[in-house]
Amino acid sequence: MNVHFINKNWLTLEIIEEILNSNMHIALSQEAEDAIVKCRTYLDEKMARHNKPIYGINTGFGSLCNTTIPNEDLATLQRNLVMSHACGLGEEVPQDVVKLMLLLKIQGLSYGHSGVQLITVQRLIDFYNHNVFPVVYQQGSLGASGDLAPLAHLILPMIGLGEVNFEGKKYSGEEINKKFGWNVINLQSKEGLALLNGTQFMSAYGIHNLLRAKKLSNLADLVAGVSLDAYDGRIEPFNELIQKIRPHNGQFITARNIKKVMEGSQIIAQEKTHVQDPYSFRCVPQVHGACKDAIAHAQKVFETEINSVTDNPTIFPDEDEVVSAGNFHGQPLAMVLDYLGIAIAELGSISERRTYKLIGGQRNLPPFLVAKPGLNSGFMIPQYAQASVVSQNKQLAAPCSVDTIDSSNGQEDHVSMGANAATKVYRMIDNLEKILGIELMNAAQALEFRKPLKSSQMIEGLIKAYRKEVAFVQNDIEMHPAMKKSIEFVQQYSNKLGVKDFL
Repeated sequence: MNVHFINKNWLTLEIIEEILNSNMHIALSQEAEDAIVKCRTYLDEKMARHNKPIYGINTGFGSLCNTTIPNEDLATLQRNLVMSHACGLGEEVPQDVVKLMLLLKIQGLSYGHSGVQLITVQRLIDFYNHNVFPVVYQQGSLGASGDLAPLAHLILPMIGLGEVNFEGKKYSGEEINKKFGWNVINLQSKEGLALLNGTQFMSAYGIHNLLRAKKLSNLADLVAGVSLDAYDGRIEPFNELIQKIRPHNGQFITARNIKKVMEGSQIIAQEKTHVQDPYSFRCVPQVHGACKDAIAHAQKVFETEINSVTDNPTIFPDEDEVVSAGNFHGQPLAMVLDYLGIAIAELGSISERRTYKLIGGQRNLPPFLVAKPGLNSGFMIPQYAQASVVSQNKQLAAPCSVDTIDSSNGQEDHVSMGANAATKVYRMIDNLEKILGIELMNAAQALEFRKPLKSSQMIEGLIKAYRKEVAFVQNDIEMHPAMKKSIEFVQQYSNKLGVKDFL
């Protein structure tokens, strides 16, 4: 079994993809173990010689920060914190996102600024390596004082409470500890707060969203290429000379991807009777490219975040300081999640426009892409369904990060709503898979009417694989099963593309 060692090396999207795809176990490096033990030892020694209140260590939380807690009650304080903050609502967080939450929480604690016990971090690693996934809920975080409610649910099983999913079954926290012979963790001073403060719910969703968004961005280029040939489009807008005089990186990457997709196509090479194409074809480099740049910006922000310490207060043993500040505030993530959502909405929006052109009876294509329109409605209504999903994504693209609600008696008086942004974008990416699935279904159908001319080797290979799942429609069929198969094909094919920028 391959092992990824948690250390101070920079964790990237590509490394996370490798960890997940290879089903690697994780372990702490010696450097990380030493940092965690050093910080915990420093905190214990400081508490032994220090009688002044330190927020979250020997005080209450939030607006109760001025309430001092006696030393003999500090363990109870931390346990009470976890129990009282487990206030999640809504549907369960998908288990692959929970797995990322565990990984990122371990990473954040490994830097040795949080004051946790080594055994506490090891238990999180046990959960990760054994695929024990605490039941966490999608709603309840304001994305400000960390992701308090979701992280409380993540931690409950460590103290013998809550629930987990393991091998397709639910177990109580007490049951899963007995099953593995694990002792319940007795949280020490500061530990509950270290585990609950932090942005790992937003970060896990964000990383998951980015992994999918990068793959779908590449697939969108490939599907656009199929549509371009199906529509008998022109290659000139993808000329490198055009990109050089407006050198946005995403535009350059997109144009190069499309050129690669179209290489060797008899259809793209044939003489055209039309001078130019509609924007949804001609401006693919500019629109898809802008979306790539938005995704790249979000990736940069999230990679900074997952290599950061985001709990509070933060402990600096070498400087003999414990600082209460605001590294748990999710505003950096909330804003780029909204930006990422806009990019996802735009990839879907231009995809639907290409679909609309393909069914319009133009450029020697039959109306609604069937040989006998009228008797057959053909591909009329899949575009309706696609348009409905596109519209929903446009509605979801409204920003979450400009909202705030006063909480904790005014102590937490500005919040990011980054958790809502994170779950929103997850839903939008689900929708984008549906949108691209419908475009591919239409483009593959339209391409049949270009025979005997052949498309490029890449497109012909894609369509050959696609036709094993979704058949050409000669006469009207029940469309929903075919649409579902097309969407599943998009999901599976995009996963093969990885997170690299170029096809």
